[in-house]
Amino acid sequence: SCGTFFFLFAVDHLRCPRAFEVMPPAAGSKAPLGVEMLSTQIVKSSSLPSLHRQSYGSGAGQHSQALVATGYQMMTMSPSAGSGNISGRLVAQGHWGGGPQKAGAYKKKIPKGVFVKSKAFDVDEKPVTQFRRFYERHDLPIAVRFATNPGVEWKVEPERLDYIYLLPIFFDGLLEKENPYSFLAFSGLQDMLNAARGKEPSLICPAVPSIIIPLKRCLNTKDPQTMCKAVNMLQLMIRCDPRVGELMVPYYRQLLPIMNLYMNMNKNLGDGIEYSQRKRENMADLVAETLELLERTGGEDAFINIKYMIPTYESCMIN
Repeated sequence: SCGTFFFLFAVDHLRCPRAFEVMPPAAGSKAPLGVEMLSTQIVKSSSLPSLHRQSYGSGAGQHSQALVATGYQMMTMSPSAGSGNISGRLVAQGHWGGGPQKAGAYKKKIPKGVFVKSKAFDVDEKPVTQFRRFYERHDLPIAVRFATNPGVEWKVEPERLDYIYLLPIFFDGLLEKENPYSFLAFSGLQDMLNAARGKEPSLICPAVPSIIIPLKRCLNTKDPQTMCKAVNMLQLMIRCDPRVGELMVPYYRQLLPIMNLYMNMNKNLGDGIEYSQRKRENMADLVAETLELLERTGGEDAFINIKYMIPTYESCMIN
């Protein structure tokens, strides 16, 4: 290695100084070790070649000391070599500067969009719903009643409407976050369900299969506000017509997995008051009420199907 060569050269020179005296190259001859003359002569010290120490700092990964011969100026390896400072043989051969820039093959490159928030799990503030599309083109028989207490003004009595066609549209409107769409969908759905209470034949039961998809879509948002509205409407639908509970049993696989995630999400407030219970915005309590309501109205197969999807659920009727 280069270090070993300099060390042996120094030891031999100390033993016999005159034997290893470095002579300048003759005129017209080639410089030793491939050194080419740049202008007049290679820098040579006035005295015999001697050894001295060069210090480059004491940082981690740096050579603290090095032996350098001062006869013919050889190339010295310094920590600043990578920054464009070269000397000795490379200078003698005509090299200068830091050379070409690094290709960057071993440099870790991070794309610019990595640290931009993707918002993949954020709530969609403007969801695409059938309710908004139908309302904007005036296909729904409702309007906002502007008064001291704003409400929904029906152009046709709700019980005369086609529930199979309109009930899924209103359930899909629960996804809305902006007014008047959010207000009209929630209040209009309440009026339709209350108008169908006790009707024969049932107005709600034929529409149960068609409301599963929009109801599942509301639950899959995992937005507490949207989920609470959907669960409250599901409870109201079952209370208005208890026969709906038995019709919901085949659709437990679509609805209960999301409820299983929020079944135990209660806050430990100690002596504090949970005001969301009064506002019916506590998701854990709403899920518990809904499961008990489904078990009471779902018939003999309701509990085993609920237990299959939510293993931690305990029956409210057997125990």
